[in-house]
Amino acid sequence: MVFSGRIVMSFLLPKLNRKKEVDEAIKSVAEKVLVLRFGRDDDLVCLQLDNILAKTAHSLSKMATVYLVDVCKVPVYTQYFDISYIPSTVFFFNGQHMKVDYGSPDHTKFIGSFKTKQDFIDLIEVIYRGAMRGKLIVRSPIDPKNIPKYDLLYQDI
Repeated sequence: MVFSGRIVMSFLLPKLNRKKEVDEAIKSVAEKVLVLRFGRDDDLVCLQLDNILAKTAHSLSKMATVYLVDVCKVPVYTQYFDISYIPSTVFFFNGQHMKVDYGSPDHTKFIGSFKTKQDFIDLIEVIYRGAMRGKLIVRSPIDPKNIPKYDLLYQDI
């Protein structure tokens, strides 16, 4: 598939279209990092991220499993993870939500696209090694200038 002059590789990645499928992935992916990309197939930044995920999925296959989740098809998880910006990438290990300190207030997800394939590979390696040591939060190895900046607004209801 070609989109805006670029080859789109998101069709190479499996998609989870229902809450039950996401639940099953979280429960069944063992001894690997589960990567859930929340977004939309027609969003340009999501397509950029999907290309990075697709190009690295094979080389990371011993450490990670990657799925795409459409925010419109699984709204319960979109709300649960407070997905306000897309794409947002969430990580799990053996059913546990893995958090990453990116130097921002939100440690629950990576917002935006990775600048390079190497940034994503480095992050998966750090999450995997940390998870194997029993850690539930790790420090991001990504250069802070490569991490997208967003103003997150929290409301008290």
